[in-house]
Amino acid sequence: MTEIVGVGFIKASKTYYFDPKGEQYKMGELVVVETARGMEMGHISIANREVDDKEVVAPLKGIERRATSADLARYRENLAKRDKAMKVCEEKIRRHKLDMKLVDAEYTIDGSKVIFYFSADGRVDFRELVKDLASHFRMRIELRQIGVRDEARMLGGMGICGRPFCCSRWLHDFQPVSIKMAKQQNLSLNPSKISGACGRLMCCLNFENKMYQELHKGMPNENDKIMTPDGLAKVTNVNLFNGTVNARLYEKDKETKENVLSQETKMYFKKEIRLLDKKSPKKKKNGSDAGDAEARKQTEWPSEN
Repeated sequence: MTEIVGVGFIKASKTYYFDPKGEQYKMGELVVVETARGMEMGHISIANREVDDKEVVAPLKGIERRATSADLARYRENLAKRDKAMKVCEEKIRRHKLDMKLVDAEYTIDGSKVIFYFSADGRVDFRELVKDLASHFRMRIELRQIGVRDEARMLGGMGICGRPFCCSRWLHDFQPVSIKMAKQQNLSLNPSKISGACGRLMCCLNFENKMYQELHKGMPNENDKIMTPDGLAKVTNVNLFNGTVNARLYEKDKETKENVLSQETKMYFKKEIRLLDKKSPKKKKNGSDAGDAEARKQTEWPSEN
């Protein structure tokens, strides 16, 4: 087991593990740590605790110190300089005619470096831009390209649900989201309905996917044929939350004697129906049918007129 503390940052909602070096930290305390971006100020999001060694990427970096009043003053000063740095960078981007969108700027807590975050459709050759910015700010310059989802996380906003973006509030890692999840939840496949402000499929489709997978177990899909207490029927609607299906029974046409769908729709509960195997019965090695008469009956679908 390894003792850790979790530290969160404004620019990244993910919590990172650090070595407390024997110190005890409380939730919400401000600390200064060294990250890949340089010296940064963060907040304790996980108090001292022990975790399995497998959860730790060794070696852990340690907490440099608790944030002092001088650190807080410098942090506020850096925030005040942010807007001016953004204007300067935007002006130089236009001057160099680069196809990139500036998203945010951030000074490290020690004031040794300024980081500019931008988004772009492809690779951008910004070497001349970096030289120009370095000569203006007279400090180390870092330009970091981010994706559209990270851009939405940084800028924040309100989702179509009326709540702040999950990615800017609590979502730690972006998980893959597929169109199959939207189909499983029986949602409209209109891109404007299932896409977030970032233009990608909404992350909440992934949050709810496991629940829908559980609800789908033992339930048919629309247009499937099922066996009901009243006979063979075709599913017209599925209500996963109520565990019910609406279906139309097959019946003999009085004139043509053919199997047709009844006009009446009946509702059945999950426990009342039986799913039918759509696959053809397997053959034994001697060529005889593997299934019995009931299996053959299930695979001989009536015609739909």
